[in-house]
Amino acid sequence: MTAAICRDCDADAPAGARCGRCGSPRVLRHPELDALTIAHVDCDAFYAAIEKRDDPSIRDKPVIVGGGTRGVATTACYIARTYGVHSAMPMFKALKACPHAVVVRPRMDVYAAVGREVRALMGELTPLVQPISIDEAFLDLAGTERVHGRSPARTLVRFARRVEAEIGISISVGLAYNKFLAKIASDAEKPRGFSVLGRTDALSVIGGRSVGILPGIGKAALARLDRAGLRLVRDIQAKRPEELVRLLGRDGERLARLARGEDTRRVETTREAKSVSAETTFSADLSRVDELEPILWRLCEKVSGRLKHGELAGRSVVLKLKDRNFQLATRTRSGLPATQLASRLFEPARAMLREECDGRQFRLIGIGASDLCPGADADRGDLADVTVQGESRREAAIDRIRAKFGAAAVQKGLAFPFADRTSVHPRGPEDGSDGRRPAEGRKSDRR
Repeated sequence: MTAAICRDCDADAPAGARCGRCGSPRVLRHPELDALTIAHVDCDAFYAAIEKRDDPSIRDKPVIVGGGTRGVATTACYIARTYGVHSAMPMFKALKACPHAVVVRPRMDVYAAVGREVRALMGELTPLVQPISIDEAFLDLAGTERVHGRSPARTLVRFARRVEAEIGISISVGLAYNKFLAKIASDAEKPRGFSVLGRTDALSVIGGRSVGILPGIGKAALARLDRAGLRLVRDIQAKRPEELVRLLGRDGERLARLARGEDTRRVETTREAKSVSAETTFSADLSRVDELEPILWRLCEKVSGRLKHGELAGRSVVLKLKDRNFQLATRTRSGLPATQLASRLFEPARAMLREECDGRQFRLIGIGASDLCPGADADRGDLADVTVQGESRREAAIDRIRAKFGAAAVQKGLAFPFADRTSVHPRGPEDGSDGRRPAEGRKSDRR
């Protein structure tokens, strides 16, 4: 028999289209409903939903969360999306598509607090919660039936209702037998969705989808697959694994497994940060080194502070530049001595910046530290580098003064020229987060 449950009253639903108890059409029905345990939970248009919750006067209006005409749309509510607005769209394009939209500046501290509330409720369902970003996570509910007295699907139905009642936003849930399919399911019926993919239907459901749904497929890989005639997942399903390896190299075997609905990744409760970064969008395009270097220095100080706060150090420095045509370039210096110091981040970053300043006009600059390691391993120095310990002591002294008297108490002269040329929103990554992966919020809110 096909199990079914009403998402509005928790009642076991009959075979009809509506719930026999409350009459709701929101009936969840699947032959494997009570046997699946891996879930992907995703908050709907998270930032915009919080703004609408906190300001009921904009609840029925198109809302874009973003910054200035030079910034990007961090999130668009579902009303704004009907006009073609989407996350990461330049604000001038978003406002052209939907000129009557209400534009709200991001409040990252509020969003992070709400994200923690949602995650706390997840923790009451299972200890196996893997946060992916500020507003989404994987959950493994295997073995929780005895704790909650109900199957994972029914526990999640009650959880979705609780988030709406207690926090005031909605979520979408995908339930499957692995992480890949759970993520596909959660995207299927947004907002307020709950979709199930089981072993009986997963292959047919994903078969008709673009190969772009497979994890790790970017623009270059998508073009390569298209040239090979592999446009839909079913095209990959029809190929033998050895053929895919011959066509695609090492990635062929991985894609073959995913196309067959196979994903052995476990729900991991902890994930190490991959990088720490900061970036800013300018109020006017900049092209000269002497304009860009002061901004780069201030970003290096931000990254340095975040590394120290997280007790981390970086052995690679990444420079990010976006030109006036929104073309993105990233440059990396790897194999460096582990450091937390702004000065040690700045030197390789400045060298890369000077190589890139060829007359192009840039609208954004960012700096990141990657190849992370424990902060205790940083800036020790050796016979070939006898100055680093002195630099470290100087920065530590400056940090103590700033902690007592404020960030502006001590400034390097390099930080002052052209300071008024940056935008009013010098934040972390362009999605408004603090730049740390995966801590609360690297992802742009795409849903």
